[in-house]
This record gives sequence, C-alpha cells and structure tokens, in this order.
Amino acid sequence: MGALARTGGRNSWIAWPAGLLCAAVVAALAWLAQPMLPVSVAWMGDMLRATTSEPVAAPATEAPASRAIASGELDCRALYPDDLWAELTWTPEVLLSQDAAPPPTVITALTDALAPSVRISCHWQAGDGRTIESTLARVAGDAGAIAESSLRGQGFDCASDADAVVCTRTAADVLEEQTLRGGLWLSSVERGWHPEFYGTRLAAHVWG
Repeated sequence: MGALARTGGRNSWIAWPAGLLCAAVVAALAWLAQPMLPVSVAWMGDMLRATTSEPVAAPATEAPASRAIASGELDCRALYPDDLWAELTWTPEVLLSQDAAPPPTVITALTDALAPSVRISCHWQAGDGRTIESTLARVAGDAGAIAESSLRGQGFDCASDADAVVCTRTAADVLEEQTLRGGLWLSSVERGWHPEFYGTRLAAHVWG
C-alpha cells in the first residue's frame, strides 16, 4: 500500500505542472486568436445574408458595372452583385469562362442590326450541363426601339418606358432576357438553370 501511495504522489507531482502548462497554452492561443474573431463573425454574417436576403437594388448613385466599363476594368466578377456571384460560384462543379463573344440571343439578325461593342461575356456551366450566358455591350442610343420591334416579332414579351426596354421569352427550358438602357445592352440566356430573379438582379447591379 505504501508503494502505491508513493506512485500516486509522483503522478500528481507531474500532472499539476502539465495541467498548468496546457492551460497556459490554451489561454495564449485564445489571446492570439482574438483579432480574427470580428473578421470571422463578419464573414459568416456576409455569407448568411447572401444566401437568405431578398434581392436589393443598389442605390441610384451607384452603378458598379457601368463604372467598371468607364474605367476599362470590367470582368465577370464586376458584372455580378455579391449575392448572385456567391450563388453561382457555389454551384457544384461550376465552370466560368469570360470573353468578348457576341450577345447570346438566338435572334442573330438583332445582333447584326444593333452592331454591339461587347464589353464582357460570361459563360457559366454547371456540372450537370446547365448553362447561363450573359453579355454586356455598348449600343447606339436608339437601339431600344429597334430591339423592341424585332423581339416582339419573334414572340418576346416586352415592357418599355422612356428609359429602358426589357424583353423576355421562354421556350421549353430556355429563358432569354434582353435589356437595353442608356446605350448598354444586357443579354442573358438561361438553359435549364434559372436562379431566382437572375435578370432583375443583374440589371439592378449594372444600372444601379
């Protein structure tokens, strides 16, 4: 019994310093991690808001894509609002390519008539084959009236005012949307892939 008591004493003698050392290490790590806590909380909050918030148009004084065009720095990231960008990039096995391809409308005569100067074309492809294509281009100031007449004749539903023309058509699982405003033409074709309010959210980001 005496030998067992002495063994227990030696274990206790070792355990106390070891326990204090572990506590000190944990405290030091917690202290070092403090500066990252606000960043981590903010990041999580942004991600949750991006996936749960309703689409909100940018203030009228902001037109992010238009500013990027003026600065010559437009790319696909600048074309999309944060929430829509996150939704698309989180799609499993998604691929994105960008180039200066013509607007993806199936009405090729419209492209010839409007003679667009393409600023950016973004091509998304999901792992299951669904695709979305969107192109932003410069066009003449009177392009809206020309586009509306042509698109209505091809079965598009159009709404227009003094500032913009928006035309859409759905055929099977293909949704095409054409928006012309202020000398810019935003053309999108969704094939089997229809993020909620895709065209509306994109247009709100382009024109503010």
